[in-house]
Amino acid sequence: MISPHIQLVERANQKTDIPDFRIGDRVEVHQRILDGQKERTQIFEGDVIARQNGGVRETFTVRRTVQGEGVERIFPVHSPRIAKIVIKKAGSVRRAKLYYLRDRVGKATKIKDDTKRQLKIDADLKAAAEAAARAAQETAAKKTAEGEMSKSAQKKKAKKEAAEAAKKK
Repeated sequence: MISPHIQLVERANQKTDIPDFRIGDRVEVHQRILDGQKERTQIFEGDVIARQNGGVRETFTVRRTVQGEGVERIFPVHSPRIAKIVIKKAGSVRRAKLYYLRDRVGKATKIKDDTKRQLKIDADLKAAAEAAARAAQETAAKKTAEGEMSKSAQKKKAKKEAAEAAKKK
């Protein structure tokens, strides 16, 4: 049993934007990586073969095959280094751990598709994309109403002014 003080700290560090991915799903994990002074995003795509623990300590294992060799990585779900998790394909399995995939190669590693869940995931993604597009249009409309210009409009204006200045000379 976890004490209430530890639960408070854990609740503060938990992410809320985690999709409902399950074992058997094909996911894309976007991980932030420090590359010298720059920060870039590295994508690791594979099948979720296990989820362990709960709360802040929750981790999941992703497996993929690279050049005929199996590669597994374990990611903490609530890590600040994980930018986002995208569900590419919903899978339907009957087990909690898919460690048996380690011994299989080729078509034997296929996971059955869960079409009902996939339709729901696609609908949610489409709704999120539409909401983001609507929000972007609203902010652009607000900026133009306030007299601000978009970057492309500023560039066009600068080119036009430069062309007019060149004509005057």
